[in-house]
Amino acid sequence: MGSHILDLHGVRHHEVDLKVENFIYLNQEEMPLTIICGNSSEMILIVKEVLERSCSDFREGDGSDYGQIKVFKL
Repeated sequence: MGSHILDLHGVRHHEVDLKVENFIYLNQEEMPLTIICGNSSEMILIVKEVLERSCSDFREGDGSDYGQIKVFKL
């Protein structure tokens, strides 16, 4: 996977906050970024909280893109 994709499969919920925050700040020059959360509504909620806290412009996927979040601007 490219550096602009963060796959959270296998990551424990308590590790997500720091991983997402590091990912978006370290890769902000590579926008848009993709964060793959999978089908876990709790994982999606945690990721959205981090992105909202950092004032990121993002879009949550739906339909066939459900479980993915695209980050367009930090």
